[in-house]
Amino acid sequence: MKIFLVILGLALFGAAPAFADMDKGDVKIGKSLHDKSCIACHASKYGEDGSKMYTRADHKVTNRQQLVARVKACNHNVGTGWFPEEEAHVEAYLNATYYHLK
Repeated sequence: MKIFLVILGLALFGAAPAFADMDKGDVKIGKSLHDKSCIACHASKYGEDGSKMYTRADHKVTNRQQLVARVKACNHNVGTGWFPEEEAHVEAYLNATYYHLK
């Protein structure tokens, strides 16, 4: 049980700065980065402009931690090469446009 609490504490401690980064993100810059690097992949999977990725009933992001993790995973998997600040811009754009997470 102690190990679980230590891991949980570390996870929460490490997540707080990521949320703060999202709050500092610029929505306009995030939209530009998103449109350049994300739409093609999402459109190939979901059709049209790919926004169904975010608006479908069973979307995977339900909290800020999941949004941060999803953007980091896509950055890594697609190889966009974004720096953490750029990830924060994309997170801010996605949150403002689709998720509205607090």
